[in-house]
Amino acid sequence: MMDFFAFFRRRPPIGDPVALATFIDENAAFLVQKGIYEYSRARAGHYAKVLFREEAFLRAVEQSRWRAYPLGLALITELTEGILSRHAGHDRGLLLDALSELVLAVFDRYPVPPTVGALAWNDARAELARRLAQITLHPPKWAKDIPEPLAESYFNLMPIHEQLRGPDFPAIRNYLRVTMCNIHDELTKRIDAQAVAGMLRAPAD
Repeated sequence: MMDFFAFFRRRPPIGDPVALATFIDENAAFLVQKGIYEYSRARAGHYAKVLFREEAFLRAVEQSRWRAYPLGLALITELTEGILSRHAGHDRGLLLDALSELVLAVFDRYPVPPTVGALAWNDARAELARRLAQITLHPPKWAKDIPEPLAESYFNLMPIHEQLRGPDFPAIRNYLRVTMCNIHDELTKRIDAQAVAGMLRAPAD
């Protein structure tokens, strides 16, 4: 998964599927990792520095971030599809097929995370493929609405015992909504959507 702090460096334009794959990978990782780190620090309060030195907690964070990564991929892919679909004409399904193949290839870049295990990692890939296939079952959503179906699943992956989380779900949901809007703004500024959509459709054409 990407270097978390690399996200804040100046990013180049997106003019082809390779650059798009990098964008999706980096932003999926950023979306889920930032929420996990910030929520854990907020929950730990003054003990955050101590907690983040505990080996057991660091293992829990590592497991959380890898288990959440496929959720991030699903969210950023749906966001991307909504932008590219404006240039898909009547080929929205074909465009999604190509985009899904691209994203699953991104997933496959990574070896099985030891904190997750092969069985759970394979299940996560299958679930990601299922979620990607469902994107065109409804019209494109506003960026702020895309996280709604997955927000609770993401919240349940936080590396904090469920009895200590309190009524924090609305804060996590709002974090996802705001961050998705920010990612949407960045993508629309950086991408040549017409060119990328055309390249993705090219093999089918």
